[in-house]
Amino acid sequence: MGSARRVTTSIWLWAIVAVIATGSASPTLAAEGDEVVPYSRSGADTCLGCHDDSAKVLSIFQNKHAQRGDDRAPFGEGGLQCEACHGPGGNHSRRPRRGEERASMPYWGHASTASTEELNGVCLNCHQNHVGLKWEGSAHNVEDLECSDCHDVHAAKDPMLRAVTSSDVCGSCHLQQKVDTHKPYGHPINLKRFECTECHAPHGSNNEYSLVRNTTNETCYECHQAQRGPHLWEHAPVVEDCSNCHLPHGSVNPAMLAKRPPLLCQSCHSQAGHPSVPYASGGLADGNPSAMLLNGSCLNCHSQVHGSNHPSGANLMR
Repeated sequence: MGSARRVTTSIWLWAIVAVIATGSASPTLAAEGDEVVPYSRSGADTCLGCHDDSAKVLSIFQNKHAQRGDDRAPFGEGGLQCEACHGPGGNHSRRPRRGEERASMPYWGHASTASTEELNGVCLNCHQNHVGLKWEGSAHNVEDLECSDCHDVHAAKDPMLRAVTSSDVCGSCHLQQKVDTHKPYGHPINLKRFECTECHAPHGSNNEYSLVRNTTNETCYECHQAQRGPHLWEHAPVVEDCSNCHLPHGSVNPAMLAKRPPLLCQSCHSQAGHPSVPYASGGLADGNPSAMLLNGSCLNCHSQVHGSNHPSGANLMR
């Protein structure tokens, strides 16, 4: 559809405001430039004259957008129904002349040229308070994602809002993380008992990874409260960031560790003051390995790796 038929977000939203102010349930016109674009005469009834055989379209009547008793909803009292989101449909519903194509709906039409910013603006007109101010500049916003890339407005139950399907929506883009969730040790995301949104805020947050809390540790402590400090004796990498040792999306090592002990510990701790060598292919390597590394773990002795409150816990052994 040509640019003359497009209705910008700000202009047709102005028409909605005018409707609310006047109490009229059926506005007739919205303007772009010198052309007047009409709304349909009968709202959703006009749309359903053609779109009454699509389960995808009709399922909207099973979700909150079509709640007639909610004045905030498009189908509520005085709402613009389908045209609240798709824009004025007067041109689209008109039978095209011979040789012409049917005009597209301004938003989410088959030939709509609306930008991502315009489309998201339609959603934000109602959902600004829910999304908040962190959407602008968020990772998904910077990547030019549309709200409809994750959300299905017409679905009876939005897949993004269901525990059993939300992680699949995320995994359709975040492929590496999806693969990690199927590793032997991890959060039960692939079992549909844990959602990505329990840790991440998809609409944006104050940190690099769009976490629900300000830091990685604060996010982890929402569930792992036993590891929360402060402790009398702290372990520096734990205080700094849980992900120094753990891989939150999944690992081949127990406890979602990035490496198996003692290799993980030896990433920071030199062997000089504590003689030890890791396993070799034939068992323990040549030399004089420390007996404390039998069974492969510094944790045989240093069991309180997350911190200790024992008066003699300086070595995190009790």
